[in-house]
Amino acid sequence: MAEDRIILGIDPGTTVLGYGLVHVKDGTLSLVNFGVVQLHKLTNHPDKLKRILDRLNGLIEEFKPSEMAIEAPFFGKNVQSMLKLGRAQGVAIAACLNRNIPFEEYSPRRIKQSITGKGNASKEQVAAMLQQILQFKELPKYLDATDGLAVAVCHYYSKGMGAHNSAKSSGWKAFVKDQSHRIKKP
Repeated sequence: MAEDRIILGIDPGTTVLGYGLVHVKDGTLSLVNFGVVQLHKLTNHPDKLKRILDRLNGLIEEFKPSEMAIEAPFFGKNVQSMLKLGRAQGVAIAACLNRNIPFEEYSPRRIKQSITGKGNASKEQVAAMLQQILQFKELPKYLDATDGLAVAVCHYYSKGMGAHNSAKSSGWKAFVKDQSHRIKKP
């Protein structure tokens, strides 16, 4: 079966939100686009959420992704920052759900590990590896863009098995049940 899909990756943020789009065709991964949504000039949090929604709706309309992957929030010390980041993530997820686009979540550590082999890699290391994988020359001004791209590539490498799918398919019994069509009976 031929494979042809576009994956939208999101690195949520309330100052700068990064996004990346990759095209998967017959097992080949290629870069579509990546960039950022600037939010630092907006002082009102609801205005930031509206900008995120509007920009993601525009990206969805323009590139028509078939699936979305998003970085899961990490646990920080500042509760207010966590709440705001969670809202930004929620708006991004809602933009996809509104268009019936399935999504998966990946931890920052898993994303870095899938791209560089190291779960504690720096943004610069992730960006440099993505340059090699996707063959683009210039790094963007904001590495949040390559972080968004990393989420999409991680989703591809993970075969769509993020936080939601892993929970559904945990254990050998679940695997066998999911793959029952492949088991030959005597």
